[in-house]
Amino acid sequence: MTKPMLIVKFGGSSIASPDLRKWVQAIEKTTRPLVIVPGGGPFANTVRQFQTRIGYNGEAACRMALLAMEQFGHALVALGQKLVPASTLEAIESAQARGFVPVWMPSDLLMADEGMERDRSVTSDAVAAWLAARLPGSPLCLIKQIDVPPGSSLQAISAAGVVDASFISLLDPSTRVYVAGPSDLAVSGRRLAEGVLPGREVSSEQPLAAFAEAAQ
Repeated sequence: MTKPMLIVKFGGSSIASPDLRKWVQAIEKTTRPLVIVPGGGPFANTVRQFQTRIGYNGEAACRMALLAMEQFGHALVALGQKLVPASTLEAIESAQARGFVPVWMPSDLLMADEGMERDRSVTSDAVAAWLAARLPGSPLCLIKQIDVPPGSSLQAISAAGVVDASFISLLDPSTRVYVAGPSDLAVSGRRLAEGVLPGREVSSEQPLAAFAEAAQ
């Protein structure tokens, strides 16, 4: 039986990291079908920064934020050897079948979903959760610029601002979530070559105090 594809959300904050290319190289070592969800990073920050100044509404901000994710996505494609852009689920699967790693360009699918909120609350983490919900059995790894403590929960990392509340609300309860930080980079290529995600798995329930105590 074919294993479900891996989903890797590449945090936009990685843009400023000196490890950006190393993460791309590690991801390209995957031996399982994998799709990258790019973050928005400074491109999305610009959308939020100028919304009040210019006065565009929430739907326009949402569309612009999705395009900001695609800007980072195209940058990632340019850095890799096996990365290609893909806008639909069919394009994602086609790229994987040809031995490539698709970088998802989310605007077309997201804006076609009438049930999706269209305002600035929709973050790239939430977009990754939305995609994972449509790929049953696919685990999701969030690449962050922080190492989460062992035993962390979704509620705890949300309360700490590692992910936002909309991420949890859009996440399918069956999706296994991992968070990979700087300390995971050294072994990430080997783990992906073995067909598993790097990082720590976070549980669906855990007292918030556990995160605070471990982070001290």
